[in-house]
Amino acid sequence: MLDNLAILFNTPVLIVDLMINGMLIGAIFILAAYGMALVWGVMNIINVSQGEYVMLGGYITLVVVKLGLHPLLGIPIAAIALYFIGWLMYRSIIYRVVDRDVFISLLATFGISIFLAQLTNQLFGADVQTIDTKLGSWSFMNSMVSLAVIKVIAFFLALAFGFALWVFLKKSRTGQAIRATSQNARAARILGIDTHRIYTITYSLSAALCGAAGSLVVMAWAVHPYIGLPYTIRSFMVVIVAGLGNLPGVIVAGLGLGAAENFAGFILGTEFQIAFVFLLMIFVLIWRNRRLRRRRKYLK
Repeated sequence: MLDNLAILFNTPVLIVDLMINGMLIGAIFILAAYGMALVWGVMNIINVSQGEYVMLGGYITLVVVKLGLHPLLGIPIAAIALYFIGWLMYRSIIYRVVDRDVFISLLATFGISIFLAQLTNQLFGADVQTIDTKLGSWSFMNSMVSLAVIKVIAFFLALAFGFALWVFLKKSRTGQAIRATSQNARAARILGIDTHRIYTITYSLSAALCGAAGSLVVMAWAVHPYIGLPYTIRSFMVVIVAGLGNLPGVIVAGLGLGAAENFAGFILGTEFQIAFVFLLMIFVLIWRNRRLRRRRKYLK
């Protein structure tokens, strides 16, 4: 670890490389976090299966490539496919736990995550798989800073999806109904809003965002049936730091997490990178708990 720190101090341009690439990585975390923030804010459900939807998006893109289509076409196809998978999951399971205790929803979504991981393992095997987009990379500063084109695409797609989601929630009638339901579901029902339909759209839209994220994951890195939990944890942390309903905050928190994780992977070693994510989650939860306690004392 000390040797790696010495390399960073002796080669400042490496810090630039790690920072930029980390932020590009964080763009994919942002996409998954958008979905978790939607479901949590509107339905009061912490979706533990969020990462499995990301994983499914990656495998759907693998199928698209095997059919002879360009990998980038896998992004909209995975998003559409996951929309309908999310719709199916809501209609079959999630609607039963809406307005129930949070612990019940945690158990339900945890069961979905196990089911999807095991099903994917049976269908595709446990091997790590990836896709070569053949888009190449860009180099700067005498090739000391290298940016994969697909990661740059992921970054701008995350911003575009965030803007599109903001416009959808602000301007469309369905988006306004989603916002009204998130504020007070009972009042929304009194005003004639079909909250059951709104919940269905919200959950399906969340899954679609994860599908797009998974498509980028398999092109930028790799997928296997058990990558879901780390992406769920990352999404959870981003939402906790940003706060519900704060899309700009989600973007900032996602980029920051990506950069921090990239530095941790270099300094501690890639074998400790996931451990760093879990440790960071513990610190974030402690920090949020202290802030909530201070706020309660102030209100008293």
